[in-house]
Amino acid sequence: MEYMTESTNRSPGHILCCECGVPISPNPANICVACLRSKVDISQGIPKQVSISFCKQCQRYFQPPGTWIQCALESRELLALCLKKIKAPLSKVRLVDAGFVWTEPHSKRLKVKLTIQKEVMNGAILQQVFVVDYVVQSQMCGDCHRVEAKDFWKAVIQVRQKTLHKKTFYYLEQLILKYGMHQNTLRIKEIHDGLDFYYSSKQHAQKMVEFLQCTVPCRYKASQRLISQDIHSNTYNYKSTFSVEIVPICKDNVVCLSSKLAQSLGNMNQICVCIRVTSAIHLIDPNTLQVADVDGSTFWSHPFNSLCHPKQLEEFIVMDCSIVRNIKRSAGAGMISKKHTLGEVWVQKTSEMNTDKQYFCRTHLGHLLNPGDLVLGFDLANCNLNDEHVNKMNSDRVPDVVLIKKSYDRTKRQRRRNWKLKELERERENMDTDDERQYQDFLEDLEEDETIRKNVNIYRDSTIPVESDTDDEGAPRISLAEMLEDLHISQDATGEEGTSMMT
Repeated sequence: MEYMTESTNRSPGHILCCECGVPISPNPANICVACLRSKVDISQGIPKQVSISFCKQCQRYFQPPGTWIQCALESRELLALCLKKIKAPLSKVRLVDAGFVWTEPHSKRLKVKLTIQKEVMNGAILQQVFVVDYVVQSQMCGDCHRVEAKDFWKAVIQVRQKTLHKKTFYYLEQLILKYGMHQNTLRIKEIHDGLDFYYSSKQHAQKMVEFLQCTVPCRYKASQRLISQDIHSNTYNYKSTFSVEIVPICKDNVVCLSSKLAQSLGNMNQICVCIRVTSAIHLIDPNTLQVADVDGSTFWSHPFNSLCHPKQLEEFIVMDCSIVRNIKRSAGAGMISKKHTLGEVWVQKTSEMNTDKQYFCRTHLGHLLNPGDLVLGFDLANCNLNDEHVNKMNSDRVPDVVLIKKSYDRTKRQRRRNWKLKELERERENMDTDDERQYQDFLEDLEEDETIRKNVNIYRDSTIPVESDTDDEGAPRISLAEMLEDLHISQDATGEEGTSMMT
């Protein structure tokens, strides 16, 4: 009886390994794990070192048969790519787990730790853990190879503006930089009346055209040219061209609207001043402060031109200025600008100070002008206006002088300007001396117009000392709160740029 009780309480029996004689729990193979692993290697046939191709230009990995994909280090996408490289050998075993083993980012090595299972002798399941070493080899992808050739492109956007001033292009350049729309371009070429953007795919060019339509009033035409074709596979190779035309109106232009358009905009006067060009043309009537926006489709339906050349701006001195308090508004009048003040001024040309000839006009700059101030404007009384809409107007409704903006000392403004802008990297055909003057005009417009400034990234220039927000003349300046710090981020933690950053 005691023998029966003792046998029922005994633990499960052990057997001896048939190879080494070590007591083990019974298993289908009747062999210990150590001996089983010495006799069977379930990772046999799985390569322990594999090469993987990487393009340094675009930071993409090659996925056979012909795809390049973007993957971050130790990401799920990169792990899937690594496992696909050994997909055929892995199909003979059961993959339990896979993960990256940390390596130095610049070592050009990727280590993947795999856990696999496989059925061996007499149904016994053996599990094994091992590491596969991936060697990252540099290889230039086809897209980058074409970019390096410099002459390859699939689509080009030709942006043109038939005007003598580049203010709109300078504004457009800052918008492209702010939203990163230049990143997919192969190259940018500047010519005398516009910019050419070259792309490796038509889709990138179409995206850029949509961006231009949202930011500036324009229209475009698309065309394509057949380069090659394969009649057997029914494939064609085209080069596409998008011709984008921006409206020929810039900031500070004096324009004459058609009578029909002026009536549709709230019965405003036909002679107006363009105060801003963004996604629409913003006009103001200097006689009534009435404002209106003309979009691209409206402009092309009722086109109008600038009356005067920017070089025809003349300097006047304010002899007397009075504010108009009660503005008479006609029936159906549109919106009135709250940022401007209507004034009646007497001005005299600085070139005619030895005479007593003065001009009377109304202006939208009443809040800025005082007797003795200098102001820039157009002399329409002594100007040959060759415009179809002006010729149809009554001469009494054409003002003698249209004032544009208050004049400040440009040299002093440049010296005190403690900010800067970034520029697009582009090829230039020829640099005109007038381009620098136009660029300075654009910088002054940014200082004077807060609305345009909101759409532009302005960076603080550390080489210029910080001064007060206004100078002695009261010239507008950009506050430090509106500026960004110009950061230079290192590309490699161990390279030349990285060492300078770390020190």
